[in-house]
Amino acid sequence: PSAFSDVPTNCKVIKSSSEAQLSRTAEEACVRTPLQKQQSLPLRPVIPLVARISDQNASGAPPMTVREKTRLEKFRQLLSSHNTDLDELRKCSWPGVPREVRPVTWRLLSGYLPANMERRKLTLQRKREEYFGFIQQYYDSRNEEHHQDTYRQIHIDIPRTNPLIPLFQQPLVQEIFERILFIWAIRHPASGYVQGINDLVTPFFVVFLSEYVEEDVENFDVTNLSQDVLRSIEADSFWCMSKLLDGIQDNYTFAQPGIQKKVKALEELVSRIDEQVHNHFRKYEVEYLQFAFRWMNNLLMRELPLRCTIRLWDTYQSEPEGFSHFHLYVCAAFLIKWRKEILDEEDFQGLLMLLQNLPTIHWGNEEIGLLLAEAYRLKYMFADAPNHYRR
Repeated sequence: PSAFSDVPTNCKVIKSSSEAQLSRTAEEACVRTPLQKQQSLPLRPVIPLVARISDQNASGAPPMTVREKTRLEKFRQLLSSHNTDLDELRKCSWPGVPREVRPVTWRLLSGYLPANMERRKLTLQRKREEYFGFIQQYYDSRNEEHHQDTYRQIHIDIPRTNPLIPLFQQPLVQEIFERILFIWAIRHPASGYVQGINDLVTPFFVVFLSEYVEEDVENFDVTNLSQDVLRSIEADSFWCMSKLLDGIQDNYTFAQPGIQKKVKALEELVSRIDEQVHNHFRKYEVEYLQFAFRWMNNLLMRELPLRCTIRLWDTYQSEPEGFSHFHLYVCAAFLIKWRKEILDEEDFQGLLMLLQNLPTIHWGNEEIGLLLAEAYRLKYMFADAPNHYRR
C-alpha cells in the first residue's frame, strides 16, 4: 500500500521502469526454458511472472507496429461515430481488440451499450443504478435460510478463482465477486449458482479495470481506486457476464444438459476430424466427459492463462453464438493441437493427467490466433455439412 500512497483517484498507475525491467528479465528467463522440460511435469508449473495478464505475447509486448497503429485508428473511428456499425466492429474485433479500446468494444459487442453514441452515457448511468438497486433489494437476503446454501457455495469458490493472481485475493475484489454472483444467482432461479460461473466474471473485471490502470493489473491494489470507479467496474462486469450467460444458460440448469450435449457433439466432431485420436481414447477407455466437461463448464478458462482467455473472448463476442456453437470448434481444435502428446500416452492415467494439465503456460496471442484460425476452418468444413457432423 505505501507504494501507492501518492496515487491520484483517477489512477493511471504505471510501475517504475526498474521494476518493469526486473519483471521483463525474469520473464525472458522463464520463456527461454525449453517447453519439453515442462511438458514432462505432471502438473502445470507455477510461474506467475509468465502468467501475467498484461503480457499480450509470452515473449513480452514489443512497441506498436504501423499495422497495429492503423488497426487502433480504425477502431477509434468506429467507436467515435454517431452510430457505431456493429457488423464492422465485429469484423475488426475477430482477430483481436487493441487493449486501449477493449473495454468500450466489449460493452458494445456484448449488447450492454447501445450503438448510438448519444444514448451511451444515460444507458450506463441507468444500468449501473439498476444493478445497485438489486444489491439494496436482494443482497441482505444472503443470510436467509433459503439463500444460505447459494451464498456459502459462492463464498467457498471465490478464493479458488485464479489463485495465482494477487488481484483476485484482495478482500475488496472478493466482495465485489460475491455480490455479482449472488445477485445473478437469485435473479436466475432456473439455474441458480453453479461452480464455474465464478470464472466467467474475471475477464470482464480485468478488462474494465484496465481502463483505470496502465500496467500491472494483476498486482494492482484496488483500494487506490475511488468508490465510483469500483462501482462502475462492478456493475459493468455484472451486466456483461449476464449477457454472456443468457446465451449459454442451459449449461448451468439442472443436470447441466447444455454441457452434456456439447461434450457429446465434441466427441462426434473429433471422431470425424481425427479418427486416430478418437480411437486412441476408446482404446484406453477415456471418456470425453472426463476432460471436456471442464472445457465447456469453464469455457477453457482453466486450461489457458487469463491473457489468452481475454484474447479468445474478443473473437467469441464477434462471432454469432461464439460462447456456445463456435466454442465447440475451438475445443476440437484445442484437442487436436495436442494429438502428438495424446498418441504418445499409452495408459488411462497418463492420458487423463495430460488432458487435465495441458502445458499452455507460455501461450500468448500468437497461439490463440492459430487456434482460432483452425477452429474457423473446422466450422466452415463441418457446421453446414450434415453428412460430416450434425449440429
